[in-house]
Amino acid sequence: MFGKVSWLLALCVLFTTSNVHSQELFSGITGPLDVKEVQNSGPVNVPYITWGGDAATFYANGGLDTTPDSIYGKSGLKLKLTAGDDFVQQVKDYMGGKSPYLRGTFRMLGQASEVIGSDPRTKPVIIMQLSWSAGDHIVSRKELKTLNDLKREGKKVKIACQQGGPHVGLLYDALAAAQLTNEDVEIVFVKDLTGPDGAAEKFRTDSSIDACCVITPDMIGLTGGVDSAGTGAEGTVEGAHVLVSTQNMTRSIADVYAVRSDWYKSHREEVEKFVAGYLKGTVEVKKMRDDFEKTQRMSSEYRQLLTSCQKIFGEEVLPTLEVDAHGLLLDCNFVGLPGQIAFFNQSGNLSGFQPKLTAALDLATKWGYAKTRKGFDPAGFDYKKIASMAGVEYVEPQRIVKGESITAFPGDDLDSDTIVSFTISFEPNQTDFSVDRYGSEFDRALQAASTFGGAAVVIRGHADPTKTLVQLLTVGMKKGLIVRTGQKGQYKYYLKTQNGNQELDLNQTPAMVKLIESGAFEGASDSPLQTMQAALNLSLARAEQVKQSITQYAEQRGVNVNLSQLQPLGAGISDPVISKPSSIAEAKQNMRVEFRIVKVNPEDLSETDFDF
Repeated sequence: MFGKVSWLLALCVLFTTSNVHSQELFSGITGPLDVKEVQNSGPVNVPYITWGGDAATFYANGGLDTTPDSIYGKSGLKLKLTAGDDFVQQVKDYMGGKSPYLRGTFRMLGQASEVIGSDPRTKPVIIMQLSWSAGDHIVSRKELKTLNDLKREGKKVKIACQQGGPHVGLLYDALAAAQLTNEDVEIVFVKDLTGPDGAAEKFRTDSSIDACCVITPDMIGLTGGVDSAGTGAEGTVEGAHVLVSTQNMTRSIADVYAVRSDWYKSHREEVEKFVAGYLKGTVEVKKMRDDFEKTQRMSSEYRQLLTSCQKIFGEEVLPTLEVDAHGLLLDCNFVGLPGQIAFFNQSGNLSGFQPKLTAALDLATKWGYAKTRKGFDPAGFDYKKIASMAGVEYVEPQRIVKGESITAFPGDDLDSDTIVSFTISFEPNQTDFSVDRYGSEFDRALQAASTFGGAAVVIRGHADPTKTLVQLLTVGMKKGLIVRTGQKGQYKYYLKTQNGNQELDLNQTPAMVKLIESGAFEGASDSPLQTMQAALNLSLARAEQVKQSITQYAEQRGVNVNLSQLQPLGAGISDPVISKPSSIAEAKQNMRVEFRIVKVNPEDLSETDFDF
């Protein structure tokens, strides 16, 4: 069901009312703000945005105003949920004391960090992660195949992106995965996330734009679907396709709630009830959602919740309950209690609080939203207490997730599914990969596995084909199957066939492999078939050794890793960088292990894949 909904995610409307200028300080967007005490009479205003994760808030509250029989009502809270899609206004209300809460993505809070962190009273305390996004995408023209292609010689790739919105963080992560920055590309900021002034329309009407950051409905409008390419018909753009999606980059956009520091100090018990109530609501909402997905029979309680979402978000956003409203919740990866523990408490989580905070402040200061780094505090909850308050089982998420690989790749076309790639080289016959030499590459692979939680990290070993080719020619000439002409350095080889001699092109690796596999060159002391098989075994051994080394490295550093994401493969001589090396130096370029972040079917994922 990923990507099939037509509703507009919350993220599509955040920042839409702000004035947009290139690289403007966030303080310039909001203008001068006075800090005032939080209003402490009547219901507490809590913002929500148009996103599936907020459905659990509605459920826990019994609607926009707390009802006595709701989760929050029974716990003694009295809340008034208010529309918060205008994040700039949220910040103004937060600073002005109209609400102690902020609702956004972690990276959006980062962009506002200098403003909201300017006074100790308003320094944000991040109290909860609601979910990870799975409905945002970077769409590109057909010439761009992977994230590596975002950097090119001569002319920078132009990417349209909403200024200050959630996709800035998505773009930041995408560039980082290819070890690029905003200096390597030309970012064309647009006013809105969608609509006439959005990135999709800019991409559609301006052929100089190479890529754009869009939400699901716009992605479908440009490409026809997450696995499709636009044809130019029905509003699509010919060749447009998804370059990367949060369906694979599952830990890029984190939805969170924060409260003012002064409010947290004086109302910690209420904040704990708010978090516990949300988590209790999440469990019940997920069960209703999953039961409907499984049985296609909608319970009256689930219908009531979806109807409430439709009423709050508007029928223009959620035209139908069964597809649009239900789809809104399906595209939301609730993290639940295990996700809180992993996000806030597990130091080895590369997508946890501290790494996300560092990345958010890096983005804010490097991309011009802030001049100084003003971070946030975690709530520091006792999650066993929170679990007890919520009435949910306390489960410590695993740091090392073991299991079979998400999918199998031998024979698959990796090129068409590759999101980004990088390689490490080694010496002939090397199968040992030390941390001292390859630590930085291991770090990059672990970070990729964490950020791209919905993708596989294929570790693909390669071997040099020189020895196999030499044996092919030597045995072939001895058996009279191959004829050589010319002088040293300029030899030409011909294969004898029933139709006469045909020149062999040693650069055509697939044809050479097929020739060797025919068995026609066997029987001599040197066997090119056995040598080719040995190269395949060696390349697989290298890949498996790299996986083992990364696993040991992760364990030693206390880094979370899902081993089912790491898929070792042996390519043997089948995909050399240089098909016919003419020197040792060229042969060494073929001796490599390649890391590929590869798309997998979202249906191959489970809920636990998002917990850590």
